[in-house]
Amino acid sequence: MMKKRYGYLILICVVAATAAGLWRTLCKDTVSVEDYTSVSRMPTIKPDYAGTVIPANIAPLNFMVLESGTEYLVKIHSANGQGVDVLSRTGKIKIPVRRWNSMLRASRGQKLFFDVYVKSGNGIWNRYESIINTIAREDIDSYLVYRLMKPIHNWWKTISICQRNLTNFGKSVVLDGKSFNNGCLNCHTFLNNEPNCMTIGVRSATYGSATLFAENERVSKIGIKWGYAAWHPSGTVVAYSMNKVRQFFHRTTMDIRDVIDLDSALCYYVVDTQTVKSNPGIADKNRLESYPTWSPDGKYLYFCSAPILWTDRDTVPPRRYDEVKYDLRRISYDAETDLWGEPETVLSADQTGLSILVPRFTPDGRFMIFCMCEYGCFPIYQVSSDLYLMDMQTGKYRKLAINSRFAESWHSFSSNSRWMAFSSKRRDGLFTRTYFSYIDENGKAYKPFVLPQKDPTYYDSALQTYSVPELIKGPVKVAPRALARAARQADKIEVDIPLTRATIKAGSSEPWQQVQR
Repeated sequence: MMKKRYGYLILICVVAATAAGLWRTLCKDTVSVEDYTSVSRMPTIKPDYAGTVIPANIAPLNFMVLESGTEYLVKIHSANGQGVDVLSRTGKIKIPVRRWNSMLRASRGQKLFFDVYVKSGNGIWNRYESIINTIAREDIDSYLVYRLMKPIHNWWKTISICQRNLTNFGKSVVLDGKSFNNGCLNCHTFLNNEPNCMTIGVRSATYGSATLFAENERVSKIGIKWGYAAWHPSGTVVAYSMNKVRQFFHRTTMDIRDVIDLDSALCYYVVDTQTVKSNPGIADKNRLESYPTWSPDGKYLYFCSAPILWTDRDTVPPRRYDEVKYDLRRISYDAETDLWGEPETVLSADQTGLSILVPRFTPDGRFMIFCMCEYGCFPIYQVSSDLYLMDMQTGKYRKLAINSRFAESWHSFSSNSRWMAFSSKRRDGLFTRTYFSYIDENGKAYKPFVLPQKDPTYYDSALQTYSVPELIKGPVKVAPRALARAARQADKIEVDIPLTRATIKAGSSEPWQQVQR
């Protein structure tokens, strides 16, 4: 009898807790508030989803209302009348995915309104000025692939490449370092935003350094670790960098970490013959070459290049490290004949006074966006790093208005050229997060918004960074277990490296043990 009473008591508690949970966020078609006081300002919300342009296929922009109150009502609607109301007692606004998606799809090119009501302690409702966003006509590529890791200095225990469905909150692991004895992995690269053709660099004290080449569900292991890589649009070759990087530390700066490239060069992997080649134009022994990217027509390889200012290529120079500034160069290439032209400077550090890094084209070829910072090769550690846009029709460049006072770095584009994903530390100066910005046909970049999360308070406690965001058209097809199996296997494609510089000597400390990208 006593057990039954306890059972009923537990059931009542569960029902009460469930009812309380349901009240925290209730979604209805319409909720009416007839009497309210107008407040002549917009409400404070977090994340800041106000005054921006969003894709019609983006997941709900869940947010917190940071106004004092006992009850909260947000009426979300578009100009065509479609909408949904969300009630909350905590200020946490969680929007139902299906209703949100339906509303946005039916409202392309229109305004989207968030009407926020907050009930004060005396029972009076306050209505704030509407938050207004714009729904773009163009979709964003539906998946984002990124590296997830803790922002530590020189060691890691867990690191993974993940993918996120941008139309909802679905997330899955592409490859986890734990699956090959806590190895490191980075520099994931895709062919033309396609999810079925990719490469990932893996580094392990147990299984060695290599590059995984995944095509559909088949994975090969190439017996050399690529640095920054870029697929030729034809899919016939992949250009990549070989970098001898070292991490060092400052005593007093915003970010005490720093990175120097002691030696580097570019090579390219020919897919059909499984061979590695290079060319003097992209592997000058007196210069540092890095960050390759192809023009969308495949006729030019663009890259960053700086003079080597030291003779010892094994030790971080105590001076002159902050004098290294990279030029933007290009070299012509004929994929059919495998012939290279002569390198030429597109934009020099002497002209800009800054180091030019990470050039990336919009897929339509109209614009290039790159980073510039005070010096060096590693923009994510440079507070001064900002994004710049070059109009490829005029050759003129300008600093984008969307930059913050913290580091902006790695960026990629959707296949329709209208959306840019990029890394930014703008929220707190420490954790790298992924932001999105709409780029119109004239090259105007609109106010960025952070990657939406199911829990709008997620970023308040998330202790991992999101780096190297790459937009792709769908989910990665190859299974994580297939990638992990390839990382562990002894069989690999043996390649001869046509360079004697920027390589790792047997038994020496590898750069990946000292720096995190």
